[in-house]
Amino acid sequence: MRDLMLQFSNNIFIEILMLAICADTLLGVLRAIKFRQFNSSVGIDGAIRKVAMVVSVGILMLADLLIHVNLLAFIPEGYVHDLGVQKLGMCEFFCMLFTACECLSVLKNMVLCGLPVPKKVESWMRDFLANMTSELSVDNGINDKIYEVGEANTNNGVLNKMKAGGGENVRQ
Repeated sequence: MRDLMLQFSNNIFIEILMLAICADTLLGVLRAIKFRQFNSSVGIDGAIRKVAMVVSVGILMLADLLIHVNLLAFIPEGYVHDLGVQKLGMCEFFCMLFTACECLSVLKNMVLCGLPVPKKVESWMRDFLANMTSELSVDNGINDKIYEVGEANTNNGVLNKMKAGGGENVRQ
């Protein structure tokens, strides 16, 4: 057990995941406060999801101690060189996947809160949110002054503007 705790605390992939979880939680709370949409059910669901991530990473680390699996073959060689690792167990592999999901959530919260994000990233994130989720809505206040005179105040107006290439000029 002590060996597991030592490896858990000294793993850079887990440290990065924990930072991403903290950043996502902080930005999610700030976003909820900004738009006055603080909902305990959403918060509890998010907390359960994050605890499940950490627990699954711990279980995968235990499995890595029992079964020595090296998943470097699944990662392109250029990335392996950039990561600077010799072995990539199941724990580290899933930490990378969970970190990618958390980073997307951090970017989403930054865009929706109106924090400074590079224009290309913001445009991509807005297109992604408009096409893949229902989170880009007019009601949450992020689309201030987007509508031209006479344009209907609907989500279709936002989607049409974004599909026409106006994603980078959504907020003026």
